[in-house]
Amino acid sequence: MEAVVETSYGKVRGTTRDGVTAFLGIPYAAPPFGPNRFRAPRPPRPWDGVRPAVEYGPTAPKPGYPKPFDALLPDPDIPGEDCLNLNVWTPDPGGSGLPVMVWIHGGAFRNGSGAVPLYSGHAFARDGVVCVTINYRLGVEGFANLPGAPLNRGLLDQIAALEWVRDNIAGFGGDPGRVTVFGESAGGMSVTTLLSLDLGLFRRAIAQSGAGGIAQDPDDAMLVTKEMAARLGVEPTAEAFAALDPAAIIPAQASVAAEVAMLPDPGRWGATTAAGGMSLTPVLDGELLTRRPEDAIAAGAGRDVDLLIGYTSEEFRLFLMPTGLAAQLTDEAVGVVAAGMGVPSGLPAAYRDRYPDMTAGELMATIITDSLFRVPANRAAAGHAASGGRTWMYEFGWRSPNHDLGACHALELGFVFDNLSAGTGGMAGPNPPQALADRMHRAWAGFAGTGDPGWERFDPSTRAVRMFGEPDGGVAGDPRGGDRALWD
Repeated sequence: MEAVVETSYGKVRGTTRDGVTAFLGIPYAAPPFGPNRFRAPRPPRPWDGVRPAVEYGPTAPKPGYPKPFDALLPDPDIPGEDCLNLNVWTPDPGGSGLPVMVWIHGGAFRNGSGAVPLYSGHAFARDGVVCVTINYRLGVEGFANLPGAPLNRGLLDQIAALEWVRDNIAGFGGDPGRVTVFGESAGGMSVTTLLSLDLGLFRRAIAQSGAGGIAQDPDDAMLVTKEMAARLGVEPTAEAFAALDPAAIIPAQASVAAEVAMLPDPGRWGATTAAGGMSLTPVLDGELLTRRPEDAIAAGAGRDVDLLIGYTSEEFRLFLMPTGLAAQLTDEAVGVVAAGMGVPSGLPAAYRDRYPDMTAGELMATIITDSLFRVPANRAAAGHAASGGRTWMYEFGWRSPNHDLGACHALELGFVFDNLSAGTGGMAGPNPPQALADRMHRAWAGFAGTGDPGWERFDPSTRAVRMFGEPDGGVAGDPRGGDRALWD
């Protein structure tokens, strides 16, 4: 069965299965190549007739994940230049007034796409929500500081996609006044960044494992650009990079990213780069992004947007356990890496005192989980709530039986999308609990629909956190508050 919807740029034809109609690969901006390379997104060219929207569109240029992450995090690579596209799943393209959820994928600002099978919006549409997943420019194309080009091109793409949703989603049965933007990891960081900009493009926000502490100083971002340019043998400018094919840039981009992640040295890469352990992130450009998101949120930005924010209990195990790196660490190495990432000098010793039986790898995973995810999420929640925003918090604690991952980064995704059958076997194991997916997915859809995920709001004095696990963890007050207090 087919359905046709008219958008601002032309008609699109989708396909219907089990009561859900999917429209895939719809361009929301022009291809970011040729004269549009390293420029702000521009409108797509209108088309005549009816455009088939039955297959995922091209993905942004990106490297493949290294082993073993290529198996844990499936990341399809679809060739083509028309990569600024999005996908829509709707229960009723002829309806009206349905809540809308717009998904921003993760991948450290260098991987991922809206075409990842795990991100299918079918289950959300089945439950009465119009679900949208988007692509945006990644890596150098989207986030490098290139003199002669606007900064934060990937963020500008996200904003352009949200503007497309505002202008077109009613044609798919959605209510442009009831948009929830949600994302995980780099997508969660994007959500808090967009929240801090007061764009008026969404009513609710869900930030999964990505709070508001990440933003590069432009001088630090330039250190990364210069290093990549030196490895490529070009000048560190937009003009010089534009003379290179995107595929030719990716090896240098990937090698620099790996070095920043392995040894986040503020002396080499700058303190704001090292703090996040990522080479390319949103940049404090003084125009679009003037403050770190968590600082802007604490000052009242985004107070009119409902916020659901959280993390997994053992985020950083994903990056240490399956690679075998955890087994090679010593307490001394933990101290060096933690110091490079800006962890206060006495904290590794304080954590060791609190957890004397942990291996050095487990200690590192605990400290960096708190540094990059749990503590910043608490700061963003407290700032949003204190400024008058309606705020909720969660923790995902179900532990995977595979690869000693525990409750690691990205493990909650299949549960949120109620899509445990789509590529989660390597991470979640053979029998992940469907009852947990039912609870999480219902909470996310309920939040989008009503502004209430189903538990008490977060308040800085009580710190109510919904504990998602199996068995159900209910609501806890300030879980692991002693660890959190070390950062105050």
